[in-house]
Amino acid sequence: MNSITTLGALKASGYQPKSVKAELRANLIEKLKKRETIFEGVLGFEDTVLPDIERAVLSRHNILLLGLRGQAKTRIARLLVNLLDEYIPVVGGSELNDDPLNPISRYAKDLIAEMGDATPVEWLHRDERYVEKLATPDVSVADLIGDVDPIKAATLKMAYSDERVIHFGLVPRAHRSIFVINELPDLQARIQVSLFNILQEGDIQIRGFKLRLPLDIQFLFTANPEDYTNRGSIITPLKDRIESQILTHYPKTIDIARSITKQEAKLTAEQREKIVVPDLLEVLLEQVAFEARDSEFVDSKSGVSARLTISGYENLVSTAERRLLINRENKTIARLTDLWGVVPAITGKVELVYEGEQEGPYLVAINLMGKAFKKLFLDHFPDPDKLRKGRDRDPYGVIRAWFSGGHAVNLLNDMSDKEFRAALESVAGLRKFVEATLPQLSGDEVYTYMELVLHGLAEFQVVSKDMVESKLTFRDTLADMLSSEDLFDEDDN
Repeated sequence: MNSITTLGALKASGYQPKSVKAELRANLIEKLKKRETIFEGVLGFEDTVLPDIERAVLSRHNILLLGLRGQAKTRIARLLVNLLDEYIPVVGGSELNDDPLNPISRYAKDLIAEMGDATPVEWLHRDERYVEKLATPDVSVADLIGDVDPIKAATLKMAYSDERVIHFGLVPRAHRSIFVINELPDLQARIQVSLFNILQEGDIQIRGFKLRLPLDIQFLFTANPEDYTNRGSIITPLKDRIESQILTHYPKTIDIARSITKQEAKLTAEQREKIVVPDLLEVLLEQVAFEARDSEFVDSKSGVSARLTISGYENLVSTAERRLLINRENKTIARLTDLWGVVPAITGKVELVYEGEQEGPYLVAINLMGKAFKKLFLDHFPDPDKLRKGRDRDPYGVIRAWFSGGHAVNLLNDMSDKEFRAALESVAGLRKFVEATLPQLSGDEVYTYMELVLHGLAEFQVVSKDMVESKLTFRDTLADMLSSEDLFDEDDN
């Protein structure tokens, strides 16, 4: 149909005007009937958020997505475009995307009155029917609604009340489109007021001049619950005019979180080919985010974005890649020690409360990783604390004895794979314990779990763990305490 170029041909084709909300509804119905994927790439919302959005579209509602940062609110908004018709006709040269059979602007009405069936018709693709605005305190009514253009008024010798001298803002230009305002509470109250009539009656008011413009817009707003009290609020009358308020959330399971991270992480083809990331490390990284959301050091109102694990995953791979390049290896497996390369991604993605600020972002990040190590360790191996109480035979006996004998193991960040494995193999009883506990492991996986045992035992203070620059050392706890006392004695002298 987009070959039609005149109003007369459009009438002859049988075209019928349709509102943008009716358009979204009709296309959604078709997709639901065909069981097609509607929101491609949005994971973890299949049983919660997405059905609510579909119900809102079927009800032809304006929508408010309420949730913490990094919960795919903007992505969902942008994917709504796929529910629009691929092309719609507009009056040629119209800045308000006028429907040729239902024009609203003075320009389009005058052009049709003058040219009749010869009025030019253009076709607008759905990608051009999406308008997004980030709300900030400096956004003005002129930005959203429009303002009088005094130069145009003087040139055309028209009164300010004449529609033809108005410079339209983003909202009127989004006629027959989806209009998204991100972080709605950041809009000043008086600016939010300017949206009242548009949402309800379709009027816009500029400098006291009331225009009857029956705008046809699908509104979608996003907001952070924190914003209700901190930076601003959504005024009650505006909330009343937004028919559907939908709550988003973070991934509820590790598996969903892993899928999101792997989907969103931007890796090169070379990285995907040369760096193997064990499942355990993927789980561990997601566990860090889960621990952060429950941490007493992290501001829960601010949230912990999914971007933490995405950036962390990219850093994890890059840490392994750097080691591979230094050692001139062709392929490598990411290690638990590589997670120290993830620290910058953690410190930059969490907002700390007062207690967290006292600890410092680095120590908070280390603390979160420690909790994740402990959780994963207990998922696979016996609890050393219970064994201490004599309830069971101690499976860690040989490992404890090796460290008690004054031995230590050093894991350097840049160790080659051969050196790294040799260092783990040097710990008496470590490999045998892992293979006995998890017999299903393959050869390469064994080393990942051997490393996990060391980190886990360190979290339970069976052994001590010291990180000095690029070297991680595991040694006997008692020996470590004695060496510390020796240092103090030297200082006293």
